[in-house]
Parts: sequence; C-alpha cells; structure tokens
Amino acid sequence: MTGGFEGPGAMPTTTPTTVVARVGALADRLGVPHTEVFDVGRLSAASGVPESVVGALLSGRPAGEPDVQTRFVQRLDLLRRTRLKPNGRRYTQQEIADGAGMSRQQAGALINGDRRPTMEHCDAIQRFFGVHAGFLTAEDPEALAGALQRTEQELLQQLADREREAAAAADEPLERLLQDHGVRGIAWRAAQLPTDQHRDKVAEWLDMLLESVKRPEA
Repeated sequence: MTGGFEGPGAMPTTTPTTVVARVGALADRLGVPHTEVFDVGRLSAASGVPESVVGALLSGRPAGEPDVQTRFVQRLDLLRRTRLKPNGRRYTQQEIADGAGMSRQQAGALINGDRRPTMEHCDAIQRFFGVHAGFLTAEDPEALAGALQRTEQELLQQLADREREAAAAADEPLERLLQDHGVRGIAWRAAQLPTDQHRDKVAEWLDMLLESVKRPEA
C-alpha cells in the first residue's frame, strides 16, 4: 500500500512578510491600491489558504494549519468552491474521481478527510483542477508567499512596460537598453530568485548597466 503523503519539514526560504514588503513597494510605484494586491479573498483562492489565515499572515502574525491532511481537505474544498464547471456548478465526486483516475469511493474518502492522501492522489487532483504542484499540501506561509510572488511578477511586468513606454516617448538611451539587453525579462526573473541577497546582486548589476548608458549632463 502506498504510504500517506508527508509534507516538507523545512520552512520556506521566502516568508510572506518579506514578499508583502516588496509587493507593497511595487504597488505604490504603480499607483495600485493595496486593497487590490492584498485582497484576502483573491489571495485565498490563489493559494488555497483560508481567508482568516491569509489575514493573519499578511499582518505578520504566525498562523497556519500544521497537519498536512487537514490542509489537503481545506484546499480541496476550496477548489470545489472556486474552480467550477462551465455551467457554474461544482464538480461532483464522480467527476473528480474520473478526472483524477480513481474510484468514486477513493475520491469521497479524500474529500471527507477519511483517507490520508498520497502524493499520487495530490498530483492527480491538482492536474484535474489545473493548479500548480504543491497547491494541496504546501504549508500555509509557503503557499501564501507563492501567491504573493506571482502578484509581484505581474506588477514587475507592469512597471517594466510602463518604463519602456515612457523611455520610448522620451527617446532615451534606456529604451535601447531595454531592447538590447532584455531588462524586462531580467526584472521578471529576479522576482523568482530565492533570497533578497540574490535580488540585491541583480539590482546592483542593473544600476551599473543603467549608469553606463545615461545621457551626458548638459
């Protein structure tokens, strides 16, 4: 028999508090309201973390469900409430079972928390609902940090697009830099680096590169 899934014991390398600060700074630069980027309902649906836990983590308070099976049941319930069929109805146990390649009895036991999920169960259900790997099992702080990082990537893309448009309108050397060196892609990738130290190195390199193409003082 396949053993039950055991969640990772290591703490996430990026905490929600760290990403909250970066997302907040980007939102301020873009003029995006914090109520939009830190919308609890949206982040809950994106991460699978209950809204009450999202609120606590955004405030810097420790929170989260430590038991992987309980998290699995919570997030599978959230998927069934938020990832609906084209007709707006929930997927039935039979439809989930068929889509995930298991029996209806297995699906029912997992949904009701009567059976501990295996990695195979998690992978199959995640594929069925079209969510990323680890959605059903990642620790709550890690899951929220991942959702915030995806928001950060979207904001970075918006910022890069805005700066590119402004540089093109002003016919500045920055526009040539964006075209020739792919700085937009670098900024987007920098958000995915594991630590602030890595991101600081990228920022230092970009500062030097930008300095090298600045227009001479009149």
